[in-house]
Amino acid sequence: MTEAARQHAQRNRNTIFVEDGTVLSKSEYASGQFVMRIRAAKCAAAAKPGSFVHLSCSDTLPMRRPMSIMRADDDWIEILFKIVGQGLGLLSRKEPGDTLSVLGPIGQPFVLDPERPNALLIGGGVGIPPMVFVADAMRADPRYKPLAILGSEIPFPFDVITSALPFPAADDDVNGTMPLLESWGVPTRLCSKQGYAGCFDGFVTDLAARWLDASDGRTLEQTTVYACGPTPMLKAVAAMAERYGVACQVSLEEFMACAVGGCAGCAVRVNLPEGPAMQRVCVDGPVFDSRVVDWDAHP
Repeated sequence: MTEAARQHAQRNRNTIFVEDGTVLSKSEYASGQFVMRIRAAKCAAAAKPGSFVHLSCSDTLPMRRPMSIMRADDDWIEILFKIVGQGLGLLSRKEPGDTLSVLGPIGQPFVLDPERPNALLIGGGVGIPPMVFVADAMRADPRYKPLAILGSEIPFPFDVITSALPFPAADDDVNGTMPLLESWGVPTRLCSKQGYAGCFDGFVTDLAARWLDASDGRTLEQTTVYACGPTPMLKAVAAMAERYGVACQVSLEEFMACAVGGCAGCAVRVNLPEGPAMQRVCVDGPVFDSRVVDWDAHP
């Protein structure tokens, strides 16, 4: 093994912690969606936008579940999840004061590039949390100018409000936003094909393309698209970014067993300078340059 390969293999050493977390709060939203705040000081201190945690949902269920981190502050992290299957059903029953095992933070994060301060944050469904984390990191740095586009085909996991912040390329009646991002001063618009009031009637890529169409060459050169969501959405985002010639980072969603690189069950095909390869979404990702992912091989 070369020295570079050895360092690559060991780069996650001493960066992932196991600790007993305590549920601090839980909010329930339509369609079985929950926002949960968990005290996990070690994880919170090391988490970066794009990091995720592997949670023990119940003492009766040995397999953990991977959850993107939506926020991390002081000694707590927040996650957003939707009940899909037994594990997340059990997690939804946790109440403030309950404990659960937290393994994290895990994964390669989004890379914030001050040379490209125009940030287009695109989140779909349970892919919304990493975009909130990116926005949180950027709002502390005046160099960045984030815009967020969030999509969902079920009711959003927050109380939609009317935005007072202008959003380039959005019609006046497209004014629904996420209260948290609004309070941070991050212009945000919502998309859905379900006819929700204040939402753009179309896909996230449709609204994003409007903004890109209205941007000049200099703006595009200084833009990075950050995205997380279901694979069809990410494929469309990657194609859109290539069409407009803008940088793009995507956080892939894959089924994970160990989530620490041991089982390789989450491996995806990528095209590296040295040739095609398989990389693990959990520790080599979940964030990848969209141009590296072999979308034809990605289911």
